[in-house]
Amino acid sequence: MIGAGWGRGGPVRPGYWFRPKRFGFGAVPVTWQGWAATFAFGALLGLIVNFATHRDRIWFVLLVPLIGGFLWLIATKTDGDLGFRWGGDA
Repeated sequence: MIGAGWGRGGPVRPGYWFRPKRFGFGAVPVTWQGWAATFAFGALLGLIVNFATHRDRIWFVLLVPLIGGFLWLIATKTDGDLGFRWGGDA
């Protein structure tokens, strides 16, 4: 079910894939789209790191946009503002 929260976080509004973490800074995936994006990011990151050599700078050219794009996706698809939290209503 789209928008249904998994775990202790509860549901998010439709159109959002992540919710802010309860403790610390960041967001956690709560829909299948958020989990799919997170797994795709991890797979692409692993492929780039696995095939990169230490003498070749192409890994840096590929990693920076990948990480920046994933952080942008998290920032735009998080239900709520990103910030440091110490419990409370997240």
